[in-house]
Amino acid sequence: MEEAKLSDKGELLKDPEKYRRLVGRLIYLTITRPDITYSVHVLSRFMHQPRLPHMDAALRSDNKLDLISYCDSDWAGCPITRHSTTGYCVFLGNSLISWRTKRQRTDSLSSAEADYRAMASTCYEVTWLRFLLQDLHLPSSGASRMYCDNHAALHIAANPIFHERTRHIEMYCHFIRDKILDGNVSTWHVNSSQQLADTFTKPLGKEKFSAMLRKLGVLDIHSPT
Repeated sequence: MEEAKLSDKGELLKDPEKYRRLVGRLIYLTITRPDITYSVHVLSRFMHQPRLPHMDAALRSDNKLDLISYCDSDWAGCPITRHSTTGYCVFLGNSLISWRTKRQRTDSLSSAEADYRAMASTCYEVTWLRFLLQDLHLPSSGASRMYCDNHAALHIAANPIFHERTRHIEMYCHFIRDKILDGNVSTWHVNSSQQLADTFTKPLGKEKFSAMLRKLGVLDIHSPT
């Protein structure tokens, strides 16, 4: 935000309380968001007589409120039960808001099946978050992207024909297919090297783990600059 753009000129807001409530919330956010402290400081100078340019500046953001998820599995990763591990993370815009690691309850006969079960769990979470955003009057404008690095699992989601080897996961197929057809979810392929959900399914080397943390937006505030 450029301070020079904000002055005491412009049309007065008909409902100044709306601006004051918004800036009040932004002031609260500065407790954990030091990067917006200066901008909020400038906005708070005009609380007594907020004008249209002030509201425009307060609402300006490049962070779209779209849900984007990454899902993965570690096929037969448990050395005791040979069950796979589901991992996913969900972003709202650029902010990580939901993540989970969970061992799957049943055996998966292939990595495609394990990844497909991970997709189903992610789809459940994304569906719930879409309803939550709707209740908060922030409905999603389009389908929520779900990224997976398994071509076979993506093919099962896109193909309405159930093959013999996928009959035992037909319930998951119906659920994900319905969400794709009604436009709530869209599936996308992501390269394994860019699969953020790897952080939640398997141990990673230090270099890759650190790179993944940065992409997840996890920062060490005590790290020397």
